[in-house]
Amino acid sequence: MVITINRPSARNAVNSAVSAGVGGALDEAAADPDVRAIVLTGAGEKSFCAGADLKAISRGESVYAPNNREWGFAGFVNKYTDKPTIAAVNGTALGGGTELAMSADLIVAAENATFGLPEVKRGLIAGAGGVFRLPEQMPQRLAMEMIFTGDPISAARALEVGLINQVVPEGQVVSAAVELAQRIAVNAPLSVQASKRVAYGVVDSIRVEEADRWVLSAAEWDQLATSEDSKEGPRAFAEKREPVWKAR
Repeated sequence: MVITINRPSARNAVNSAVSAGVGGALDEAAADPDVRAIVLTGAGEKSFCAGADLKAISRGESVYAPNNREWGFAGFVNKYTDKPTIAAVNGTALGGGTELAMSADLIVAAENATFGLPEVKRGLIAGAGGVFRLPEQMPQRLAMEMIFTGDPISAARALEVGLINQVVPEGQVVSAAVELAQRIAVNAPLSVQASKRVAYGVVDSIRVEEADRWVLSAAEWDQLATSEDSKEGPRAFAEKREPVWKAR
């Protein structure tokens, strides 16, 4: 199954409809024995996902799936599926876009793809799993540099440090991801799914080792959201100026 976030005019930013659509598609894939692997991508060739839809948030709207907030950002980052998932990153994947890609089992990226967690530049944290998943998926010190500075890395650098699996020319990322999915699909599906559960330490569809991290991440996010700096960051961005941090 290929799942496409189809909001190219919004750089495939995530709103509640996207979260509901992706999460629902994962349920369809889980229920279909003919689906052996899942590819997630964004429409167009400029942006895989720009993160949360800030316009929707500014209107007071939730970006989570209605009645299924537990699925997490984009209906994907905290929704476990036994079937292998591949992110086909077709351009920029910053903030929530990087968190979305890291939630997949494998990542194929176009040459123009970039990855990064710029939340600290806005007085926020990468609350969709990025802060704890990035140090687990690449060398820790480089991950901490990315988290502390908010600076992005290229697809070539991401491949070099092991964050992603492949880099392919622009326009070929989905076909390359499907080809990788086909290499998986020829294998015994129950064996692949059991292997995934063991690799991640999954019990009752929960990645046990991540459970406490999600609780900690949510607590830190809630506390940070009450700070002056968390409001100054987005305000400075909207006003196209440098933020003035007060550490309070």
